[in-house]
Amino acid sequence: MLFFRRGGPGARRLLPWLLLLAAWRAGSAQLRYSVPEEAQHGTFVGRLAQDLGLPLAELVPRLFRVASRAGGDLLEVNVQNGILFVNARMDREALCGRSAECSVHLEVVVERPLQVFHVEVEVRDVNDNPPVFRAREQRIFIPESRLLESRFPLEGAADADVGANALLTYALSPSDYFSLEVQASEELSKSLSLVLKKSLDREETPEHHLLLTATDGGKPERKGSVQLLVTVLDVNDNAPRFQQAVYRVHLPETTANGTLVTTLNASDADEGVNGELVFSFGGDVSPHVQETFAIDPGSGEIRLTGALDYEEATSYEIQVNAFDKGSPPMSNHCKVLVKVLDVNDNAPELVVTSPSMPIREDAPVGTVVALVSVSDRDSGANGQVSCALTPDVPFRLLSTFRNYYSLVLESGLDRELVSGYGVVVTARDAGSPALRASASVWVEVADVNDNAPAFAQAEYTVFVRENNAPGCHLVTVSARDADARENARVSYSLVERRVGERLLSSYVSVHAESGRVHALQPLDREELELLRFEVSARDAGVPALGSNVTLQVFVLDENDHAPWVLPRGAGGPASEAVPVWVSRSAGAGHVVAKVRAVDADAGYNAWLSYELQAAPNANANGAASAAAGGARLPFRVGLYTGEISTTRSLDEADLARQRLLVLVKDHGEPALTATATVLLSLVDGGQAPAAAAGVASSSRAGAAAAAAAGGAAALLDVNASLIVAICAVSSLLVLTLVVWTALRCWAPAAEGACGPGQPALVCASAVGSWSCSQRRRQRVSGGEGAPKADLMAFSPGLSPGVNTSERGEHPQANSDLSGNVSPTSQFWVSISFLDITCVSRFLM
Repeated sequence: MLFFRRGGPGARRLLPWLLLLAAWRAGSAQLRYSVPEEAQHGTFVGRLAQDLGLPLAELVPRLFRVASRAGGDLLEVNVQNGILFVNARMDREALCGRSAECSVHLEVVVERPLQVFHVEVEVRDVNDNPPVFRAREQRIFIPESRLLESRFPLEGAADADVGANALLTYALSPSDYFSLEVQASEELSKSLSLVLKKSLDREETPEHHLLLTATDGGKPERKGSVQLLVTVLDVNDNAPRFQQAVYRVHLPETTANGTLVTTLNASDADEGVNGELVFSFGGDVSPHVQETFAIDPGSGEIRLTGALDYEEATSYEIQVNAFDKGSPPMSNHCKVLVKVLDVNDNAPELVVTSPSMPIREDAPVGTVVALVSVSDRDSGANGQVSCALTPDVPFRLLSTFRNYYSLVLESGLDRELVSGYGVVVTARDAGSPALRASASVWVEVADVNDNAPAFAQAEYTVFVRENNAPGCHLVTVSARDADARENARVSYSLVERRVGERLLSSYVSVHAESGRVHALQPLDREELELLRFEVSARDAGVPALGSNVTLQVFVLDENDHAPWVLPRGAGGPASEAVPVWVSRSAGAGHVVAKVRAVDADAGYNAWLSYELQAAPNANANGAASAAAGGARLPFRVGLYTGEISTTRSLDEADLARQRLLVLVKDHGEPALTATATVLLSLVDGGQAPAAAAGVASSSRAGAAAAAAAGGAAALLDVNASLIVAICAVSSLLVLTLVVWTALRCWAPAAEGACGPGQPALVCASAVGSWSCSQRRRQRVSGGEGAPKADLMAFSPGLSPGVNTSERGEHPQANSDLSGNVSPTSQFWVSISFLDITCVSRFLM
């Protein structure tokens, strides 16, 4: 025995197992019950708790249960009263088979403390299974010559029960010819035999029907039965006999394989194997006949297995033998005569020989395309053949010698319409019915370079922004050639010419294979607004064919030019500030000066606006300047005209010298700007020169303005200058009225104030007016003709605060490059846009 020291880990692990073993030995017991099979659910088996000596009140607290279910859920215990009952149907034969003893073992467990009880329930057998024979019928074959007292074994019945319930007794139905013999043994089961008591006669009674019954020893007893069919066998004493000695058959030579030729009718007076016949060909039948015909050994059917040909054999003679299966066998024979009928069974045969090379689409009429030969194995009318072609093909058959023909070209070919022809030649014989045969030949048409490449569009129009990246893709031209192979391989090239002083190839290039057109350098709209050129597409045929397509590349404007302020004085720089004299007696809305600017761009990029920026006045008296700066500025600038006018009446409080900074800005993205400085000198009404003379930009007025700005010394001699200025202003006013009247009268005949060849666009609007863009000549390269003038139009918006004089202004985005825009023309445009709705004119 193995012991462990106190406190050791082995002792602590072994202690629970020792306690469990002691409890199991103390609580183990065994009970035995008995219950019949097929008992109903709930059938009482035994008072399990009472027999085990367990109080009913302790069953639930101590977890009384069935722990081991060797028999499944057949038995169950009620934990409330401790009764063991049948829970499911019990079949003894299914549980134990044919075993003499059958029991179900259960383990009942009670915990706290643990107790295990073994319960054995015996399942008693009941007579619930009848005797069963393996088959419903047993067949017995007995020759009619069998001796008396002959015994024939029989199969007995089986009973699934055991004991007395499986003890069987047998009985045979009454019969004059047979009796039943049963042999019993303690070690072996019963053996059954059928004993012959009377001689059999097949002609009198060919069959005997008996009934064998088995009865078991149960109570109540159960029975099973089986039919015994006794067949009396005949003795072979008759030979086979045919109904005819000769069978005659007529078959067309086109009879299909498997066709039934004839069925031999033979009989035998005997029965059983003695009357069963076997048919076969005679030994003198040739191998050719055996390959052509076949006979069924059992039914005597003769079928065709080969092809019949009247030209090879007109008839077949076949000898057939019939044997029975008796011992010894008996036989007989007959003859079958098969005559072959001639029919038109051979269709014409066609052979088409065509050259390997395709025929060119420009081949002349009469060219031989293929050779055709026909034949027919039949003779006479069945072998006479005629040929025909499929309709709607440019070919015909020409007979050359007997059954030989030539397939020749009958009309012209066009590969682009039809690339090939499937020609079917049909041959027909003169038999009845006529037989046909056909053969097809594919005639491929070889391509000839007879089609020039054709562009997908008659003209390509492309829009590209100026200042593009060198090498940018403009457009892809595509031309398709209806020919094939090399004749359809298209390459592209530029039609070289000069654009101004440069070659076209310095501007654009075209990829020879893909047709992608690229710009080789940045394009400048101000230099080249429209580039018109041609691209040529040529195939690789011999000789090569080609075609051209025109491309128009319109260069779209970008805002890449800032506004440029035109010089005010003759020959003076644009940034030079020219002084202007303004009379203090000038009222509100009086125009004192005008800023003119142009922009080399077009459209919105050339639409200019003017803003007045705050600028320090050039006055030595800083206190006066600061005081004036707090008051409202007495001048403003027209948003789109650039005219500087007074916003109120001038007074003594206004500074004598005003420096105005005008910001000129276009409407591009982003906007570009320029600035202009205007110096205004305020003088008394009797001393100030005419403002209009300063606006006219004459050199004399500019010199007077510069002299007036010199200082106080020049003002001492101002009276003479004022007189001269008043006279000049009066003369200029009269001249202006005369010119304006003449222009108003001449305007309808002269097509507008701008005159022929000058683009003009004037339109009244609630929010602004239209004006012609920069009046200059643009270069448009179209390949032919002189450059054409460009006209750009746009619609500005006016601020809500514009007074009546501002509404008369028109936005002048671009003036003439020379800067010579007459006030009379401006005044006419200002007046005319109030009278008309919209006048748009593009002069090319």
